Amino acid sequence: MHTNILSRDHYGVAMELRDALRSTGSVREFTNAPVSDHVIAEILDDARFAPSGGNRQSWRVIVVHDRARRRALRDLYLDGWHDYIAHNLAGLVPFSPLASADDRLRASEQRSRAEALSRPDGFAERLDEVPVLLVVCADISVLAAVDRDLGRYQIAGGASVYPFVWQIILAARERGLGGVMTTIATRHEPEVRELFHIPENFAVASVVALGTPIKMPSKLKRKPVDQFANIDMFDGPAMSL
Repeated sequence: MHTNILSRDHYGVAMELRDALRSTGSVREFTNAPVSDHVIAEILDDARFAPSGGNRQSWRVIVVHDRARRRALRDLYLDGWHDYIAHNLAGLVPFSPLASADDRLRASEQRSRAEALSRPDGFAERLDEVPVLLVVCADISVLAAVDRDLGRYQIAGGASVYPFVWQIILAARERGLGGVMTTIATRHEPEVRELFHIPENFAVASVVALGTPIKMPSKLKRKPVDQFANIDMFDGPAMSL
């Protein structure tokens, strides 16, 4: 039996926690309906209860109103987006930490083709027009990056900021809004840092776009439990319902 009401769908129908977890997908198409600063503040007020290492709450949020800065952020994002698409066109995982020099070359060779596929009405091309743009930063001086010395790509420190980002999406869902967290702008972190006067000890963790969705996702496609959960060992018996 589910008792906790967490969210409301696009039509204002109350949703239980389990339903919200199973149906809150990425939204990239929005109506022109504005979202007030009061609502944004309410969303952040709910999201701030996300967990973080040592409860240090490393996040900082920039709510971007200024049109010139929005356009500049869009331009930086779009450049990174073209690189992302170029990787896809080359049959590669975009920006994989395991990419070889040959992989990087193959991706760069698809850059012009990626630019040619750009659509005037695409999400990246119109990023500056979304109702709410948030730049979420993480203070790396307080992140417990326990994988710091493993000689591989570091990922553990993100556990102290991305739960907060996801709670922004869930809190927006409760208010009939949709959104997406994306990391493409980090491709140009130095320029984003300069654009928004972000100190050197802060990383650009995500750009979050929010608004009233044209269409709210209702059914998400995900792997079943037995394809990613095993008992006792990585190659142990599959966990199943």
